[in-house]
Amino acid sequence: MANNSTLDSVFSNRTGQNSSQPSPLTEIRENPLKTYLLGIIISICGNFLISISLNIQKYAHMRQSQLGASRPYYTSVLWWSGVVLMGLGELGNFAAYGFAPASLIAPLGCVSVIASAVISVVFLKETLRASDIVGGALAVVGTYLLVTFAPHTSTHITAHLVQRYAVSWQFLIYLFLEVVVFSILLYLYKRRNIKHITIVMLLVSLLASLTVISVKAVSGMITESIKGDLQLTYPIFYVMLVVMVASCAFQIKFLNQAMKMFDATEVVPINFVFFTASAITAGIVFYQEFQGLALLNILMFLFGCLLSFTGVFLIARDRPKTKTENTTFIAMGKIPGRKCKDKVQPEAKSNAYGSLAAKLMCNKPGPQDDS
Repeated sequence: MANNSTLDSVFSNRTGQNSSQPSPLTEIRENPLKTYLLGIIISICGNFLISISLNIQKYAHMRQSQLGASRPYYTSVLWWSGVVLMGLGELGNFAAYGFAPASLIAPLGCVSVIASAVISVVFLKETLRASDIVGGALAVVGTYLLVTFAPHTSTHITAHLVQRYAVSWQFLIYLFLEVVVFSILLYLYKRRNIKHITIVMLLVSLLASLTVISVKAVSGMITESIKGDLQLTYPIFYVMLVVMVASCAFQIKFLNQAMKMFDATEVVPINFVFFTASAITAGIVFYQEFQGLALLNILMFLFGCLLSFTGVFLIARDRPKTKTENTTFIAMGKIPGRKCKDKVQPEAKSNAYGSLAAKLMCNKPGPQDDS
């Protein structure tokens, strides 16, 4: 504590700041382990709720299809309960960014994939594959490495700190490169009509990096305000709020387009990998979360990400589609034909109309037999 106060005074003397104003060294403090673990627990619970909500909505669609109901799916109470759980899960992820580093919260999204696979096997009676078991094991090990070797320090997000980070040279360069790449990809996607899955998911991930930066800023400032240090009066809070809403809206738009053009087994793992990579990059560049982290921790953290990526790919790869029984469908083998004319009434134009003497009809020689 003495060293910290000495460094604060030295920084204040060099920058000419008033000692009453908070300096970066007083704003950046190592979070207690309890706060760090709280962020992890909130994120895991939020992702678990998301996986439950997805399976509830999936079951609601299956039941609507099996019952042959003509009402839209959004009139189902079960479907809306899934939507509510989805909102609670996303709210949990939002709150988790205020307690733990963004580079850790984003990879924990693999918990949703693992839990969704388990729930679908147990409750929706889907087939358990060997790739599900291997992928789940890899994802669990990867999650353990992420939690263990991720940066255990986080910034107390204040308006002054966000403003300082927003005008830092590394972020300005990152933002310029992101705008250039996004413009090129958007030109290829819209003007040249190149509908490749990599282009669409890169557009989503570039928007996701801005979403992560703004979500952590808004969540962190709200958390500090709840603790008593009001941050909602600063304009930067509302700037980040607008960026968060806009980036989320366009991200959902491109993601929905990807789901329409490509199979979910392709979109889900690629989106997870790209989103996680963009979130980690945003945390490193904007919030400087890897600053001072040991090389071993960085390598093991990246190895944990690799294991999680591999596990998600194995779980989502060639996932069997849900089988729903459509009552309006008639199999080809059930269509009445020559062999089952005893089961149907002959046509009105036929001489045998009004009788079911199928044997006489089947034994009657046709035009080819007469010749």
